[in-house]
Amino acid sequence: MAVGGKLRRDAGIIGLLYFSLGGIIGSGWLFGPFDAAKAAGPWSIASWIIGAAVVMLLALVFAELATMMPKSGALIHISHIGHGELIGRIWSWILFLSSVVTPPIEVMAVLTYLNNKIPYFVDPSTHVLTAVGFFVAIGLLGVVVVVNFFAIRFVLWVNNVATWWKMFIPAISIIVLMSYSFHPGNFHLQLGSVHAAGMLTAVSTAGIIFSFLGFRLAINLGGETKNPGKYIPIAVIGSVLIATLIYVGLEVTTLTAVRPEDFANGWPSLAFKGDAGPFAALAVTIGAVWWSWVLYADAIVSPFGTGLIYTTNTSRLGYGMAEVGSAPKRMQKLNRHGVPWVSLLVTYVIACIFFFPFPSWHQLVGYVSDITVLSYGIGPIVLLIMRRRRPDEHRPFRLKGANIIAPLAFIASNWVIFWTGCTTVTFLFGLLGSLFVLYALWYHLIARRPTADFGWQHAWWVFPYFIGMWVLSYIGPSSLGPEHVSLFNVVPLDALGLGWDMIAVAVFSLAILYMALGSALPREEADRYFEQLKKLDLPEEYEEGTESP
Repeated sequence: MAVGGKLRRDAGIIGLLYFSLGGIIGSGWLFGPFDAAKAAGPWSIASWIIGAAVVMLLALVFAELATMMPKSGALIHISHIGHGELIGRIWSWILFLSSVVTPPIEVMAVLTYLNNKIPYFVDPSTHVLTAVGFFVAIGLLGVVVVVNFFAIRFVLWVNNVATWWKMFIPAISIIVLMSYSFHPGNFHLQLGSVHAAGMLTAVSTAGIIFSFLGFRLAINLGGETKNPGKYIPIAVIGSVLIATLIYVGLEVTTLTAVRPEDFANGWPSLAFKGDAGPFAALAVTIGAVWWSWVLYADAIVSPFGTGLIYTTNTSRLGYGMAEVGSAPKRMQKLNRHGVPWVSLLVTYVIACIFFFPFPSWHQLVGYVSDITVLSYGIGPIVLLIMRRRRPDEHRPFRLKGANIIAPLAFIASNWVIFWTGCTTVTFLFGLLGSLFVLYALWYHLIARRPTADFGWQHAWWVFPYFIGMWVLSYIGPSSLGPEHVSLFNVVPLDALGLGWDMIAVAVFSLAILYMALGSALPREEADRYFEQLKKLDLPEEYEEGTESP
């Protein structure tokens, strides 16, 4: 139960590592390699390596930040330090919305795979949920939430067991599928059918970045472990490295196991019966029917396990938002197991809502990747601000070369957003702009708080950032982004060719980084805010980590 009204410190090094790894290996491996093969053909192997490199840059940044504030909901607190309440609230909402959408994605993954055997959940022509599918999805999501009402130790134990399964099944799938069907010549076939941009687009829209984003989950349990300085970096970095090996192996397997006749008209036309659940259908196609049943079982275990821990993560984000005033204080209420139960209920309600505008795995994953990477983009900025404002602060994990790695991480995160294409970027920034306008109206017209306290002087750089990213996307290559979108379509001008567009985004990112650093909170105010955060929910038996080499 909760000790003194605080969260328990039951998460050890293995629990944290598996927590992040369990978040990474979910529905992404069931769909990502197939979608990446269609987008980039043999170049999709490089797509996974690029995705892993981007995430590793961000993971290194957050490993330092999170260990400076070992708290549950740490990402929420990090977003407030550099630029105060306004930026903190905007990024709090972005973080919460990026996390709360993942459990619905995992539930949709379960139903999409099972639809090959029980054809009532998903329309086979559109891959979207049917009326029956909606009700079943809401019920499955409810099961995930109920499990989370128990102590974090129980959730971690369930996840540890599931993670062993989730690592074992993909690894064995590589061996089984390649033993039944191995066509190394596929690497040289139909190369002209995929554009070089497809290698980059696949990073954002084929579920590659989405598949890696679970690394952050250990960060948000920083307040529930006794040695965050040592455990969090190992969990974050280790989970990305292990997952990269698994995902690259799965992509090689996909490319070599498919029959040449299945993509005779080019890699984008790759198809076989039942490919809405691609790995299980591929097993049937090449004769490994017995293994397809194992994969159908995994299509329940892997996504369910990921949905479980993302629900845990989102409830901790809600807990952190309540601490800093970005959400009602009621969301800090704990049950007798030390679990923030009100935040869990809010998570469930909002997650259910996302089934309606995005009723399929493929429709939602690109938008989720964009908003999640955007939420991480604040990390490199805050890291550089903290190095300037508090250079002597003890850092249990100190990132070497931060002045180089942090800008690279910011550039890389903006590349990922850019690669999703103009339509997705338009939707993302349109949504965020609408949320900001609603908040500004509430602040000035309803709450009638002082205009001087709104925080314009520290938040102004966000507007050229969002507008500039949209403009670059609009004048960029039309080859970026998915071919078909569900909501609306914005056709880019093709004024920037591939290569020049990447340079333009990199230069623009550095300019925004300069603006953001220049508009940071004054040192005295940042110090006061940081000290206040350090006093919130600190471990009773906190063990300092050692300095990282």
